[in-house]
Amino acid sequence: MSINKIIGTVSFVLLLNACSSQKMNEWFVTHNGNMPSEERISQISVGDTMGKVRSVLGSPSTVVSFDKNTWIYMSSDIKRVAFFAPEEINRDVLTIKFNDEDEVSEIIRLGQEDGNKVKISNDETETFGQEPGFFRKYFGGVGQYNPFGGVGNSSM
Repeated sequence: MSINKIIGTVSFVLLLNACSSQKMNEWFVTHNGNMPSEERISQISVGDTMGKVRSVLGSPSTVVSFDKNTWIYMSSDIKRVAFFAPEEINRDVLTIKFNDEDEVSEIIRLGQEDGNKVKISNDETETFGQEPGFFRKYFGGVGQYNPFGGVGNSSM
């Protein structure tokens, strides 16, 4: 075996090893969200004010729209490789609920294992009415557009 083949083979093996699991995974993982550190989260307890929570943890990722007294901090790590479907590797959700006096009433911590997979349904909802024919579908709007305003605008 020639020296060039040995060097080529060793180089190829080293290259594959360099691109192995841990390094390669780091390249394709994106971090999304705004999760405070464990140290900061431990400083919050039931009874703390909304102002203290904001100063310690920062602004929440989202505030529940129908209940302004529920703040959610969340983060996730998503692995995306080429044309494969994205895979969620890690998820962390911190929910802080406030009472009417703007004090913390409940702290809930959820992870990826607490979530549920949602099955997508292929069912279709039936719509009632007429199904437009070919001519109505493709030529029904002809003559409907008037760029100069209302009917009967003549400047002659």
